Amino acid sequence: MAILVAAFELVGEVGYAGLTVEGIANRAGCGKQTIYRWWPSKAHVLLEALAVKADLYVTNADHGSYTDDVRAFLGDTFRLSRQQRVVDILRFLMAEAQINEEFGELFRSAFLQRRRDALQVVLDRARTRGDLPPRPAASTILDIVFGTLWYRLLATRQPTGDDLVEDLTATLTQAAQPRADIAIDMGDQQ
Repeated sequence: MAILVAAFELVGEVGYAGLTVEGIANRAGCGKQTIYRWWPSKAHVLLEALAVKADLYVTNADHGSYTDDVRAFLGDTFRLSRQQRVVDILRFLMAEAQINEEFGELFRSAFLQRRRDALQVVLDRARTRGDLPPRPAASTILDIVFGTLWYRLLATRQPTGDDLVEDLTATLTQAAQPRADIAIDMGDQQ
């Protein structure tokens, strides 16, 4: 764990370009060979550090209802994504995943899928409880949540604040129903 903490702290001080396995080893008080025994690169160390941090700080616990579970999950996720060091690491890792095919596969399976699986627990529990709306589909919910997060982190750099948590919670928890405020003109169909 000391290695993961060292990598997380050090990248905040020196940036991704300045981060080295040797620097992580010095900060953690171990040899480089210890790090290389477990991780082939600095990106791999950061990937695990961030995955562990997300597991620790983002809840998928039962809060009594689908709405409360989703709100808690989104609140924790977006609160974590407001920490500048976390944002920087997410951007570094996504960039690395685009240029390094092997790392990209690991990033998708060990981080992105891990986060999707955490939210899937909430969706499965809601389905079992009977309070999961029929629409949008579970896979679409996962895409909406994480698509919104990544779009804001990478493209627009808009905040992921409490208003977004409430907007997404409302969007994801309202059962698909025809809107009463839209009049449908069926004309004279005979």
